[in-house]
Parts: sequence; C-alpha cells; structure tokens
Amino acid sequence: MDIILLERIEKLGTIGDVVTVKDGYARNFLLPQKKALRANDANRKVFEANRARLEKENAERRTGAEAEGKKVDGAEIVLIRSSSNAGQLYGSVSVRDIVSGLKEQGFDIDKRMVILGQPIKSIGMHEVTVALHPEVHVTVKANVARSDDEAELQRQGVDVLKQMFDDDQAAAEEQADATRIDTSLEPGEIPAELFERDDAE
Repeated sequence: MDIILLERIEKLGTIGDVVTVKDGYARNFLLPQKKALRANDANRKVFEANRARLEKENAERRTGAEAEGKKVDGAEIVLIRSSSNAGQLYGSVSVRDIVSGLKEQGFDIDKRMVILGQPIKSIGMHEVTVALHPEVHVTVKANVARSDDEAELQRQGVDVLKQMFDDDQAAAEEQADATRIDTSLEPGEIPAELFERDDAE
C-alpha cells in the first residue's frame, strides 16, 4: 500500500514522503496511529494544504523532546533482581520495568517510547534507547543487580560477574592446594605434618 508519511518514521522516510509498505503495517499501525495517510489524490491535496502546519507542529514537538532529552539522557535506574550464580536472572527486565524506574525519577515516559530489542536477562549495566520523538533518541542505563551494594560497584565500573568468577577461581585453587597430595614422599613414609599434629594433641 502507498502511504503519505505525516511524521518521520525510522527506516521509512520523513514528513510528506510517499512510501510503499505492507498492507497490514499500514492498516494496523500507521493509519490508526495517524502517522500516515493513504496515498490517493484527495489525501495528497489535504496533505499539501496542511503541510506547513504539520511541519510547524513537528518542529515544536521536536524542540520539546530535545529539551526533555537533555534531562533524561544518561539517567540511571537501579533494578534489584534475583539471579543464578552465573548472573542469569530468574525472569527478565521488561519495558514496563524501565518505564516504572524512569517514572520514579520524575520522567514522564510512555512504554511506546522505550526501545528494548529483547528483554534483559542478566545482571550488569545495560543501555536502553528511549525515543522521545521520531527524531530525538536518548540513552538511559539500566543497572540490574542483586543488591544495592552490587549496583553501586557496577556504577563504579566493576564487572561484578567477572569479580565473582575470579573469587570462585581463587577459592577453588586454595582448596586444591589444601588437598594436594605430597608426591615427594617415598612409599610408606608418613608426612611430617601428621607428626606435628600428634605432638600438639
């Protein structure tokens, strides 16, 4: 279906462009959301008559979004979640969680503005894009951790999962050293530390 765009749409075009899209995309999303008009002679005339007003309104919305974007850009939300020892969440962080975290900080963000390719399923610092306007995108940080202390470490740039893995490795090596068998003994010879233990008793 051929349509006339009433606003800039990512990967499609800008205001006034006539583009061809799948019928379902036009009927189910673009037309009901008033982001486009069917491209016929009557609608072309209506669009051209209103073009200046549409472009002016779009410029005003963009200016407002840019001002809001300066406040929101770089905001960090902390989300405390349970996870496995490998850092995989029991469940996931969704768009609703991001919106709720931003609202707690006083930002009026609609869930349709949050662009999350897929739900967040591991602890760590994650970047999330927020589209305040078709031409204004900002980035916020989702700090997903198991505790406030862990969130603070991640804020400082510490890779909590790597640190946890390194600590486990060190503990395993210590355990291995403690249980290592002394291969320098002759068969039947008793290790000296066993005698020391008997004397101490």
